[in-house]
Amino acid sequence: MRNTTPSAARDLLLIIGSGPAPMQQYLWEHVAADYPLLLIDDQPLTWQRPYVVDYEVVDDLTDPVALGAAADALAARWPLAGVLTWSEYHVLSTARLAKHLGLSGNPPRAALAARDKALGQQHFAAAGVPAAASTWVHSLDAAASAAERVGYPVVLKPASHAGSVGVIRVDTIGELPRSWDLAAAAAAHQGPEGQGVLLEEYLDGPEVSVETVTYQGTTTAVALTRTTLAFAPHLQETAHSVTAGDPLLQTAAPVAAQALKALGITDGVSHVEMRFTIDGPHVIEVNARLAGDRIGDLVLRATGVDLPRAAAAIACGNAPDLRPTQRRSAAIGMLYPPADGVVTARHLTPGSTDKEEFHWLCDIGDHLTRTPSFTTPNNTRAGFAIVTGPTVGQAQQRLADALARAALEVQAAATPTA
Repeated sequence: MRNTTPSAARDLLLIIGSGPAPMQQYLWEHVAADYPLLLIDDQPLTWQRPYVVDYEVVDDLTDPVALGAAADALAARWPLAGVLTWSEYHVLSTARLAKHLGLSGNPPRAALAARDKALGQQHFAAAGVPAAASTWVHSLDAAASAAERVGYPVVLKPASHAGSVGVIRVDTIGELPRSWDLAAAAAAHQGPEGQGVLLEEYLDGPEVSVETVTYQGTTTAVALTRTTLAFAPHLQETAHSVTAGDPLLQTAAPVAAQALKALGITDGVSHVEMRFTIDGPHVIEVNARLAGDRIGDLVLRATGVDLPRAAAAIACGNAPDLRPTQRRSAAIGMLYPPADGVVTARHLTPGSTDKEEFHWLCDIGDHLTRTPSFTTPNNTRAGFAIVTGPTVGQAQQRLADALARAALEVQAAATPTA
């Protein structure tokens, strides 16, 4: 742990867990502008050091005893105003910790319903939320029976994973055995909140998400994110775009609010994924935390609404500032390897730095694949670009140009067995 004195006598915000700097550093920069930060993580500080006043390391962030002990140790040294996580895997732990510390946050039962997709679907059905029909299946035979009832195509997904790990579309019964093996292998490494695999109806239509802010039970839909999927049959997210005043938001916002209410979400920033079908928007799942893939950054660039700071304010019991200050379009696109293999070279041709941002997510010698592994999506992406433009068309053109300037070479190699 590190123990220093904050620059001002303010209550501190406790963050649970941390990820890689290219995806998360903007969160810390924005939140640290309002609150001195504490951290509990399973690794010592690295890039987070400039933002963190004090920290504790625990071996397992899902262990409530270890997490509670670390939080109590920090609370004994500092006045805590709130607790927050950016990670899907720590949503339930954070809700339990907030209750333990007497701080603002979602009820643990609501966090559990958001994490366990099978339980969440039960809540949606009971509340009449338009959502994908879903069945929990424990075996290949059970999946085959459920698929026959639902009708192909269907989707298999682990009950409590994240990042599209183990999510796969199945078009025919002949594809089911291999697809089941992939989803079941991913489910063996998922979070402890849910068990096994879900079989869902495949919803045809554009995939979107509604970025919402809930404060004391009232939900505001801030922005709509349009998502691009690729690498079928894997439903892998390869790009996102946010445009201020997106015309789909007005239709999607009430459904998102209905889904959050059904789960019992009372406070915080949430990411509500859905498909726009011919019958209107249908919910796929709710993530009771700020979206990944720098979507919060896209919202800020497009609308001026700062979701990281809104999340921090709510965690500390304060009303968030949700006033939009601009109307633009922003997009992020992922760079993938040309084939599975070991990275031998990478090069980025300089571009217009005032309009775009590029980050490599791989180093020379890293092994990359074009499809997700059983346990994590992070071995697929070589880098990403973020751009902003006055219109959707200009933002998309800038994104294409930025990605085209990145060159990556790989040498075919056997996939590591570890």
